[in-house]
Amino acid sequence: MDDIDSAIVRELQRDARQTNRELARMLNIAPSTCLERVRALRARGVITGYRATVDLRALNRPVQALLTIRIRPMNREVIERFKAFLTSLPEVLNVYVVAGGDDFLVHVAVPDVDRLHALLMDQVFKRREVVDCRSSVIYQHVANDIVEALPPNGA
Repeated sequence: MDDIDSAIVRELQRDARQTNRELARMLNIAPSTCLERVRALRARGVITGYRATVDLRALNRPVQALLTIRIRPMNREVIERFKAFLTSLPEVLNVYVVAGGDDFLVHVAVPDVDRLHALLMDQVFKRREVVDCRSSVIYQHVANDIVEALPPNGA
């Protein structure tokens, strides 16, 4: 990726709804060049899609938590089955399979702590493969909305 590609990616992360003409004007390149580059970035898999960011409070999900979960037995089939189970739950926002003391890190958003408790008791703890689960309520959440490429090692 050159500087123009990086600028296109940065600007589309900032506002993916802007028109090609607006994007080209902001980057001081021709609209045809901009369109070709955006298409190439999509074809190379750099740009994988466009999303709307939503307010979780507006969707009646003001309480967020991170769950750390350990499962047994530890094998690919059990991991895949449990991952599929987690992603089928409407409360789940993100699922990470991790290394270390825990096997899964799960980001959930629910209406209140009673719903969080019900999720744990009625869904997660009922699974035979779950041997441990801890929850941490998130008080504040900030995210880097713009992800930049990092230089390769040694550069």
